[in-house]
Amino acid sequence: MSANATPQSPVPVIAGLLLAAGGGRRLGGRPKALLPYRGRPLVENAVRVLREAGCGPLHVVLGASAAEVRERAELTGCVVVDNPDWAEGMGSSLRVGLASLAGTGASAALVSLVDQPGIGPAAVARVREAYRSPASLVAAAYGGERGHPVLFGADRWADIAATATGDKGARVHLTEHGDELTLVECGDIAEAFDIDTPPDLARLA
Repeated sequence: MSANATPQSPVPVIAGLLLAAGGGRRLGGRPKALLPYRGRPLVENAVRVLREAGCGPLHVVLGASAAEVRERAELTGCVVVDNPDWAEGMGSSLRVGLASLAGTGASAALVSLVDQPGIGPAAVARVREAYRSPASLVAAAYGGERGHPVLFGADRWADIAATATGDKGARVHLTEHGDELTLVECGDIAEAFDIDTPPDLARLA
């Protein structure tokens, strides 16, 4: 090594954390992970997006009909964890997911939702590439409005887990630390719609 050379910094490990536990209450109790999308369960699309965006390891949190999702969906290469308290809301799934990443050596968790098929690998990669340190706090934005996916540096996981309750997810942490949040505009390459109600199912065609 020459006198001017410096050792390369290790490549950060950005884990993909997919929240796929929802029971689809407004869809008549159809688990969102199993909604059909291009001939396969919707959860497979969400995993593919994270993988193609360069995230890994991939952890998937299941809840509603977890056994059926494991049986019907191809989740090879993923760490699949069950959230027995999924009905409490997204916060419980986020806590379970972050806990599952402990000990993996991940520098950050990039969190995505199973019911947003309009967000593809390009947007996820854009958020992932905004990682700077284990204190990073990043979110995709659509027309300047905060959305998903979001990236949480590992230094933030404990505080996020402590405040993630009900359907708020990480909203409390994001609000309290808004001055530290990096917004990455993705409205030019993705659509941030949710599949929540029967009319929304048309978007899966």
